[in-house]
Amino acid sequence: MTKKQKKVLTRIIIAIVLLVAYSFIPESILPEDSIIRFALYMIPYLVIGYDILKKAFKGIKNKQVFDENFLMAVATVGAILLGDYVEGTAVMLFYQIGELFQSYAVGKSRRNISELMDIRPDYANLEVDGEISTVDPFEVKIGSIIVVKPGEKIPLDGVITEGTASLDTSALTGESVPREAKPGDEVISGCINNSGLLKIRTTKEFSESTVSKILDLVENASSKKSKSENFISKFAKVYTPAVCYSALALAVIPPIISAFVTGQPEITKWIYRALTFLVISCPCALVISIPLTFFAGIGGASKAGVLVKGSNYLEALSNTKIVAMDKTGTLTKGVFEVTKAAPKNISEEELLYLAAHAESYSSHPISISLKNAYGKDIDEGIVSDIEEIAGHGVQAKVNNDTVAVGNAKLMKSLNIEYSGDDEVGTICHVAVNGKYAGYIIISDRIKETSKSAIAKMKNAGITKTVMLTGDAKSVADKIAAELQISEVYSELLPGDKVSIVEKLLNEKSDKDKLVFVGDGINDAPVLSRADIGVAMGALGSDAAIEAADVVLMDDDPEKISLAVKIARKCIRIVYENIYFAIGVKLVCLLLGAIGIANMWTAIFADVGVMIIAVINAIRALRVKQ
Repeated sequence: MTKKQKKVLTRIIIAIVLLVAYSFIPESILPEDSIIRFALYMIPYLVIGYDILKKAFKGIKNKQVFDENFLMAVATVGAILLGDYVEGTAVMLFYQIGELFQSYAVGKSRRNISELMDIRPDYANLEVDGEISTVDPFEVKIGSIIVVKPGEKIPLDGVITEGTASLDTSALTGESVPREAKPGDEVISGCINNSGLLKIRTTKEFSESTVSKILDLVENASSKKSKSENFISKFAKVYTPAVCYSALALAVIPPIISAFVTGQPEITKWIYRALTFLVISCPCALVISIPLTFFAGIGGASKAGVLVKGSNYLEALSNTKIVAMDKTGTLTKGVFEVTKAAPKNISEEELLYLAAHAESYSSHPISISLKNAYGKDIDEGIVSDIEEIAGHGVQAKVNNDTVAVGNAKLMKSLNIEYSGDDEVGTICHVAVNGKYAGYIIISDRIKETSKSAIAKMKNAGITKTVMLTGDAKSVADKIAAELQISEVYSELLPGDKVSIVEKLLNEKSDKDKLVFVGDGINDAPVLSRADIGVAMGALGSDAAIEAADVVLMDDDPEKISLAVKIARKCIRIVYENIYFAIGVKLVCLLLGAIGIANMWTAIFADVGVMIIAVINAIRALRVKQ
């Protein structure tokens, strides 16, 4: 509990003690109309309500009159002026209890975010010429060597150069199982080194590191409001003045009519009803619980390794009916291996030599697999005139020979006859000086959770799953059949993916939403075009994460259905609170207007409803994985 919350709690206890004490004083000693009674009750009233009165006065001064502080101030001051000291003080007391409860609930939601904020490193151990110095992570440049001791956070993204360790990634991915790391492995900032001394060569500055991007995403999530939140904000701006004027009309019009009809205006009775009307009408339950629900939903999702950039995306996710996915790195591991080499008029070793050198400057997974299959040092000095052709392959000079390495589209564009169409796998054709030199088969591994991920999506109400890939049709169809994906589009260029997503968007209804899941830099345009873009965060490119609306921190496709379930639970709670709060208030407003409901009923309609709505809202924090 914060100092501010403790201070409010102390004031609440003092007010309750005084009210209970006053109830034991006989009426003979403390008459209803005595100035002493008024003075005594003003003590607990001001103890518990001085800050509300202060805020109401500031609102009037700043010409922002109509808010819950103004409603509480008018209602309680009015009740006291009518001589209802106990009820006036009780309304303010229970309102503050509700506010304290709401503050605690928000704090509970924030703690999930705060736990995530704990991934921010305070320092980095920089090694220079064998000497280690503790510096601010912002001061560490790319290519520097940092030392991470057991128990410390990894401060920047990089590659392990020395040491092995078990890494705790739970704050980033929501996964409790440690990951083993060894030399050559890429590691991301925010992980905790459980064991072993690591030396890491940094690959990013701190401002561009994973931990900085995550913190930025979470801190800015609340700025992107959902339609429900925007509606409640607009509703409150219209609703609050409307009920104030309605209460004023209730206090003035019936007494005038009563004076003409019966000759007795009964002003006190109608003012009391108007004040009761004001307390009942306070929109606290809606104004507080709706944003709190989304905040809790985003907090709960972040703890599970699903970063949602705003409540508007959480709301959109709840209506997901179509999920389109890139294949490589999303459904497959993106770990390619050469499974076959079929040379023509040259040796297998020479075929791999030419392919590996032509692809030597590329960081594409296929290029890496070709270099790994060659298994020898690459002499980059003999490679020149490199040209990457998007969606086709690479052309380069290797020892003054023009070498083309790519798919069938590249061979067609160069008017070179090729073979191997009947092979299953990613086929890399190789041509030297315009003549066909053979092909290499490269296979990707399907992720262990991909099949169950598709099944869980269907169980979550996703009506259509779509796979988009640049791979050959035979490879794409085989994977789609194995994973039981509804539709598959193969042999696509990066621009083709946008066209397919456009087509899918035009085919669906306006209410239904389309999610695209990808991980590569080529996926950034598609992520931006889809209703909701979901990026694979751990292996995904910076461009994909930047363009996405949701980031899955552990690259697990099963988290797609989890994100949808979190969103639907969140929206369900939002509507439960809206219907409950408005329903109870309408009934109580009607009862208050006709004189059946008193100030105690008003307290339940305001504070009671708010507490129930807040308890319901914080359910969004709990995420079943």
